[in-house]
Amino acid sequence: MTALHRWPQRFALAATMTISSLSLPQNAKAQTDYYNTDAGRPLQIEDAYAVERRALEIQAAPLRLERNRRGVYNWGIEPELAYGLFRRTQVEIGLPIAILDAGVGGKTVGITGLDASVLYNLNTETRIPALAIGASVLAPVGGLAADATYASVKGIATKTFQWARFHVNGQYTAGKAPASVPGEAGAVGAGASELSRWLGGVSVDRPFPLKSLLISAEAFARQPLEANESLEWNAAVGTRVQLSPRVALDVGAGSRLSGDDKGWFATIGGAYVIGLPWRKR
Repeated sequence: MTALHRWPQRFALAATMTISSLSLPQNAKAQTDYYNTDAGRPLQIEDAYAVERRALEIQAAPLRLERNRRGVYNWGIEPELAYGLFRRTQVEIGLPIAILDAGVGGKTVGITGLDASVLYNLNTETRIPALAIGASVLAPVGGLAADATYASVKGIATKTFQWARFHVNGQYTAGKAPASVPGEAGAVGAGASELSRWLGGVSVDRPFPLKSLLISAEAFARQPLEANESLEWNAAVGTRVQLSPRVALDVGAGSRLSGDDKGWFATIGGAYVIGLPWRKR
């Protein structure tokens, strides 16, 4: 068995080690950071709320494993920082890294771009949903990056009911299709999601405040940047749990149901928040 085909076992081991190393203190208070979802952690569809002002969230090693119908495995890691710059405003910067199956037991490793984004929450919920707008830029940094800079805009709506929250996302990316799209080679991670002409979907999650736990599910469609590629439909489920006042863990799994590269994927990530003593509640 090649090293690449042992990746599912390695992913399971990484998940076990992460959960074990971030054990829940017995006297930890219920926190609310688990309630703030972000694209790719664990689902693509996110909520309309920014991280709290002056809070710095370190996403040290969010992992994503993909397997397509040809049996090819690809692995992605995207270290990321998110900061609450102003009230209801966050900025993020990430560096997606891909490990691609190159065949015959080989692999290709490289950076797939430099991802910078901003999110602004327009309002809190009343009778109308919470709304947010976002913008991001994927710069051509790294050996597996596209050969141009791509800018995206996003609209987000979140509506809360007694039993669940619903989120709707819509995203559009401007720019010509690159000569070679990293996604075609199986590039993974949040950086690769910008390489779609448009993306739209809905998710639902149910919080369990006494356990600081969030369970969620999503469905979304994605049109790859290349015009000759087929529309992709995706579905996924995930959970996010607060392990301590500063640490949250998320795990997810899903399937690419249609398109030119059907397959399944799994994610696991952890976030550490600093600056909590100065955060305004």
